[in-house]
Formats: sequence, structure tokens, C-alpha cells
Amino acid sequence: MRKLTILGATGSIGSSTLKVIEQNPDKFSIVALAAGNNVDKMRQLCQTWQPKYAVMADEQAARELKSQLSQLNINTRVRAGVDAMCEISSFDEVDTVMAAIVGAAGLLPTMAAVKAGKRVLLANKEALVMSGQLFIDAVEQYSAELLPVDSEHNAIFQCLPGEIQTKLGRCNLEQQGISHILLTGSGGPFRYSEIETLNGVTPEQAIAHPNWSMGPKISVDSATMMNKGLEYIEAKWLFNTSREQLKVLIHPQSVIHSMVQYRDGSVLAQMGEPDMATPIALTLSYPERVSAGVAPLDFTQVGELTFLEPDFSRYPCLKLAIDACYEGQHATTLLNAANEIAVEAFLNRRLKFTDIAVVNEQVINKLCASVHQSHCTDLDSILELDRMARELAINAISERKL
Repeated sequence: MRKLTILGATGSIGSSTLKVIEQNPDKFSIVALAAGNNVDKMRQLCQTWQPKYAVMADEQAARELKSQLSQLNINTRVRAGVDAMCEISSFDEVDTVMAAIVGAAGLLPTMAAVKAGKRVLLANKEALVMSGQLFIDAVEQYSAELLPVDSEHNAIFQCLPGEIQTKLGRCNLEQQGISHILLTGSGGPFRYSEIETLNGVTPEQAIAHPNWSMGPKISVDSATMMNKGLEYIEAKWLFNTSREQLKVLIHPQSVIHSMVQYRDGSVLAQMGEPDMATPIALTLSYPERVSAGVAPLDFTQVGELTFLEPDFSRYPCLKLAIDACYEGQHATTLLNAANEIAVEAFLNRRLKFTDIAVVNEQVINKLCASVHQSHCTDLDSILELDRMARELAINAISERKL
């Protein structure tokens, strides 16, 4: 039986993870849960799953949760803060950590799991976007097991030869006869909208993804295709790709989750319903397969599968991310931080949808003039770059605010 810590337990990935565990109660048990500030949801999870530990992002949320659990006579120990999240990620009794905290906040707890040599189910793409080579080096140094949860990276993982599935970050695609990784994306809710109308997009429109059920931040990132840009950066590190090997395709139906193209002309694709429980189930049980509670595809109902080249005039955030990927670690760290601030401002109606890309580009251009790859020597220096980018993004937003 695998014993888990779930980081981001109250989010969409956390909910899907618990859905899979509920399908397979004899195979998995919950040791610890961590979340942001959603006390009501965490109380419900503690009632259902009775974890030994529950960690909230801040002290106030932890006090509220502790009070509610005490009234219910639930003995879960409640703690708060990043240090506590790092601790429950490295407990000896835990062998598997679901890393699903959204954004930069997930970096330190995820790295703690890596350094403790755990099986790390990586749903927090920002950990690789921000720390790249440091993260991959730590996986090897501490003998951690890294398995990708994002549906696209999980699809690629499934289409790779078995002998390199355990060498993520260090695999040699050419030696395995692989010519290209084809990273698919739906194109979000505005893939057919007139570009001139995007200036007026509302938060409600942006988070209404046509295929996937996700949280607000990742839904906005999907609408701008920044999410695909971050996944592009993550794929570069996970599969050790060159720029020529990694391609993005718009696939509106979200049936093919990604593909691997081989030298002989063969293309292997992983297909399924757009439900995160499927890739989560694989990472939880790998190399076995267990029930995910997801219905198989009914090919008589699938209809046509279509593919488009991404239009960078429609998706400037995608272009920014691809360019940053090859600019260096400093650029991807800066971009991720600026984007988190810009998306938050958009969701709070302080920034136009189309200005998300403008703010991101301003931050990148200004800071990359003085900051270089050599500044990314350790986690502290990366977190300092993250702080600088956030500060500059806040200033840029104040100049463009609605």
C-alpha cells in the first residue's frame, strides 16, 4: 500500500487524486494533506480521510481548521506554512507525494519531496519552470522517482520506450529513434474568436474552458496558452529535448493528449477522455494500472480530430514562453512570476486579458537586460529572481490598471 502526502489537496488535482484513491482503497492511504486557505474544504477532507496531518498556508487558516476539527473530535494534527509543507513531504512514513500546489508556492515542498527520495507525482509544473536543471539534478542525486501528472507530459511518458521512462531529464531521444515530441493543446475558449475582440474578455469567459474542469488560474493560462508555454518548458526538462524536437499543436477536441513521433515515421498517441483522474491513476500505480473511475473513449462518438498550428498573434504568451525556454533559467523564472501576478490582476478585474502578455513581456525585457543564467545558482537565487519579477509586474500593472 502506497502512503501519500497530497500537496494542494483542495484543488482540482487534489480532488481527482482522492477520486482515484476512493476507487482503490486497498492500494493507497493518506498520511497528510496540505492546502491554501480553503478551511471548509479541508475540514471535509479531514472528516472523510482522517489524515495524521493537515497543513494550511497560513496561521489563521490553520487555527480555524484546528478549532473546527476539535469540535468534531477529529485528531488530525494541524500545522501552517511552507516549512510544515516541506516536512510532510519528507516524512519517513510517506513514500509518494502528489505535488499539486499551483504556482511558485509549490517549489519548496516539491523539492523537499525530491530531496527525501520520494516518488514525486509532478502536477506543479512551476517547479521545473523555475528550477529546471537544479530540479533534475536533485532527482538524480537523491534517487527520487519522478512521474509527470500533467495530461500532456503523462501522455508523452506513456508513448516512450519503457527503458527511458525511468530516466526522465536524462533520456536521449535520438538513441531511441525519436524525432519529435508533439505537445497538444486545446487552444482554450478563444481559439476561433476574432483577435480584435480579446481585449474585452472577462474573467468568467476566460475560466470557462470548453473541455477541462480546472481552477481559475490554470484556466486563464489555458485561454492565453501560457499554460502550454509552461508545459513546453516542463517538457524540455522532463524529456531532455532540443528546440527542433519539441513542437506544439492545437487540438481542439482534447482527445489525443500528446504524441511521440519516431524516426521511421510512426507516431504513438495517448488518447482518452479529458479527465485528470486517468494520468493521476497511472502515476499512483506505475508500472501497474488501476481503475481511475473514468469511462473509456467511445470512438463512435468522438467525431473528427483536427489539428492547427498555433497562431502567435492570438497566443503571444506561448511565444514568450518558448523564447524564454531557450533564453535560460532566469527568463523562465521571471516569466512564471510575472504571469502569476498578471493573471491574479486579471481575475480581480484590474488588468485587461490582452495586457497579461504585455506585462509579462515588459518584465522579461527589463530584467533580462541585467539578469543572466549565471544568477540561477541555487534555490535562494531563484526565489530572489521570482521576487524581483513580481515586484516589477505589480508596478507594470499599476500603470495599466483598469
